[in-house]
Amino acid sequence: MTPPLVPQRRVIPVVDARRAAPRRTSGGVPSAGAVRDLRGRPLTDLRISVTDRCNFRCGYCMPKEVFGKDYPYLPHAALLNFEEIARLARVFLPLGVRKLRLTGGEPLLRRNVELLVAQLAALRRPDGTAPEIALTTNGSLLARKAQVLKDAGLSRVTVSLDAIDEPVFRRMNDVDFPVAAVLDGIAAAQAAGLGPVKVNMVVRRGVNDGQVLPMARHFRGSGVVLRFIEYMDVGSTNGWDLSEVYPSNAVIECISSAYPLVELEPSSAGETARRWGYAGTDGRHDPAAGEIGTIGSVTEAFCGDCSRARLSTEGRLFLCLFASEGHDLRHLLRGGADDAELAAAVAGIWQGRGDRYSELRASLAARAAPAAGQRIEMSYIGG
Repeated sequence: MTPPLVPQRRVIPVVDARRAAPRRTSGGVPSAGAVRDLRGRPLTDLRISVTDRCNFRCGYCMPKEVFGKDYPYLPHAALLNFEEIARLARVFLPLGVRKLRLTGGEPLLRRNVELLVAQLAALRRPDGTAPEIALTTNGSLLARKAQVLKDAGLSRVTVSLDAIDEPVFRRMNDVDFPVAAVLDGIAAAQAAGLGPVKVNMVVRRGVNDGQVLPMARHFRGSGVVLRFIEYMDVGSTNGWDLSEVYPSNAVIECISSAYPLVELEPSSAGETARRWGYAGTDGRHDPAAGEIGTIGSVTEAFCGDCSRARLSTEGRLFLCLFASEGHDLRHLLRGGADDAELAAAVAGIWQGRGDRYSELRASLAARAAPAAGQRIEMSYIGG
């Protein structure tokens, strides 16, 4: 039986994201891997947005009526260059980070992004191992980029695809882009060895929830891990409404009606997705049929073990996907801070982190409307 959703749409008080840079200091750097926040959560994943631009206009992320031709994107001079991004990534590794994920916007729109991948792939953690380098993309340019990204050192790729039906997909991306081109990109990624390829589907009730079973049917047995994500209240431009959330347990019920599922163990600590395997005739997981994942970002808060930080394309560090403010690392980076000072600043920021928005979403419902300003958009901070 489907449990009730949280009460109603939630917005949080807004703080100007252009806050002052963290204080420059040379002390306070913990031993490698020891940095933890106020709730004891380690820092293991860094998501790096390399552009605030995208060639899709999905309504839940960059609706066309907001992100039109006159939208003021960040000027090129404001963006971190590849050397700056790589330097910051190097600073994060001794603090416990083991996975770097490039996001956007659409990261493949960043010219020569494979050069950045190569720089990141050359980095080493304190134990001498290389960090995992992953990338999330809408797949529109992946067919031509997959092999060069693999050659540069990319480990894995995740592709956003919200429908397998052509008319539904074209409506959702709102630029009339064909689903076949994204499927070609997925195939190219698999051929290049960027796997296991994951496909993320944001499910929006009344928009593409009818695509849950067709998507499962298409990717079952393909080697692709399909993950269903609840429509989230990220940012302030997507018109989020709780009534449009299609809960994860409804996804499982839908797929189970055609293909029995068994729940699998988490792949790692801090994993946001619950894993479900297709069952064989013996009732056990059939690896040949593959698995799916559900990310209950609204109905099943996973703040408790969240270990991810996000770096915006112009160098602001955000500690939560639902954040309204960031910490300006670019100011330190371009102001002459050395690596020890940068590491101390990052450690201090993380050690002061207490974010748990998803856990508080329902209890925040009674608070007053936010002041002037807006929460950070997904297209700016990355998914």
